[in-house]
Amino acid sequence: MTISFVVDNFKMLCEICECIAQQFGDDCEVVLHDLTRDYDNTIVGIWNGHVTGRKVGDGGTDAGLAILRGTAQPKDQYCYINKTKDGRILRSSSKYFLDEKGNVVGSLCINYNITALIAGQTAMMKLTNSDGKGSTGEVFTGNIDELLEVLMKEAVENTGHALDELDKDDKVAVVRYLDNKGVFLIKKSAERVADFLGISRFTVYNYLNEAQEEAK
Repeated sequence: MTISFVVDNFKMLCEICECIAQQFGDDCEVVLHDLTRDYDNTIVGIWNGHVTGRKVGDGGTDAGLAILRGTAQPKDQYCYINKTKDGRILRSSSKYFLDEKGNVVGSLCINYNITALIAGQTAMMKLTNSDGKGSTGEVFTGNIDELLEVLMKEAVENTGHALDELDKDDKVAVVRYLDNKGVFLIKKSAERVADFLGISRFTVYNYLNEAQEEAK
């Protein structure tokens, strides 16, 4: 590698930059710096320069200047976050080219404008976040039989026992849970609950009365 690496490989580097810019679209700025030039005009190639408002002939950032000064090491960095002067948020990567003596002679920088993505992410979080209010456990179904099935299973799970392990107190608790959910407002629900629990409809009503008495 010689000190004119960027110049000697300009066509190839430009093709790589063009490929990256095309792949990621208008929000992806790709910049090719020749760091053997004066620092106020190191940009020798730029694609989608509207992302940072720069053009060919402009200079580099403070990061590159610190590297040339020797106060920072020329270490490649990937996927770090930057901000433009007008507040746009960029996800950036920088690749440095060194000569055979280890001197920095160029760099290829990618700056992807993720401002819209972050705004979209924030909007999605607002739509999907319960704001600490928790889940209501609401059941959505167009079939009443399915709704009853779900609620009866929930009532059993709430006892902490399996269906075939339920004793009388557990079954009263199941009936109480279903009553609180309004299940017995549904026509013929008592018969369904009776079949589910393996008891008579008469027993369901007894348990219902018992649960309601306890609630008073």
